[in-house]
Amino acid sequence: MAHTCHATACSKRVPPAMFMCKRHWFMVPKLLRDLIWKHYRAGQEDDWKPSREYLEAAQRAVIAVAKLEGIEPDTSVYDTFLEQLYPQEQGVSG
Repeated sequence: MAHTCHATACSKRVPPAMFMCKRHWFMVPKLLRDLIWKHYRAGQEDDWKPSREYLEAAQRAVIAVAKLEGIEPDTSVYDTFLEQLYPQEQGVSG
């Protein structure tokens, strides 16, 4: 089952294990792309339990792309996951 690219306001369909469409993925700084892959766990898109480190890297990637596109980033999905999965650790550093 496909989902949409995680970049703010992008409606491009991508496979479940892909974070963003190709265009947006290569707008993400390499350090953040590496962090996303480092903290990605196969199956997290099925059980909806990504690590805090993955969520923080993904959130930073969404912000970076939105900044390059000159739009306000939508990180609400990451805020929600962080609050629900890691309530003892409010907020994201960085």
